[in-house]
Amino acid sequence: MSQIGLFFGTDSGTTRLVAKKIAKQIKARLGDGVAAKPVNVNRARADDLLVYRALILGTPTYGNGLLPGRDNGTEEAAWLEFLPELAGKDFTGTRIALYGLGDQETYPKHFCDAMMALYRFFGEAGAELVGGIDAGGFEVTRSKAIVDGRFIGLALDQHLQHTLTDARIDTWLDEVLPLLVEVCDEPAPTA
Repeated sequence: MSQIGLFFGTDSGTTRLVAKKIAKQIKARLGDGVAAKPVNVNRARADDLLVYRALILGTPTYGNGLLPGRDNGTEEAAWLEFLPELAGKDFTGTRIALYGLGDQETYPKHFCDAMMALYRFFGEAGAELVGGIDAGGFEVTRSKAIVDGRFIGLALDQHLQHTLTDARIDTWLDEVLPLLVEVCDEPAPTA
């Protein structure tokens, strides 16, 4: 079985920690080699993503709904710098699941908004985006990442609800993992 690519953008390392938790749960369910080692997008190239038919992509939300990147206050390059490298790339035939981190106490009007930026970018590039979680259990006034009462990916608050993270990952993987594994052995689209 081919691997599921796991990429994230982060500055503080919390999104990386969640990527490792996701990879560990996939390994526990399906064994070694199914999930690739998580990679920070500041160490990736466009072609690194294009070799996969299935991807899990993660992002925190900075400030008032922003993707991480130097222009938005991160010390390291992140999604803001990486997305332009993906401009014009075709992700048709690629299935993507998203996860996002936010702070519902400080930013209840922008909780996990950055996930929607990735959702739109990869959707416009032809990818099929899968998975989400019910928006219940969060105290937010609005989020761009909520569509019809569900987050468009796995939403997490490591500040207020870190004790719920492992269970939320587990429930989310119940939904997305079969969908990702289904396309893993299909040939990757040509770049």
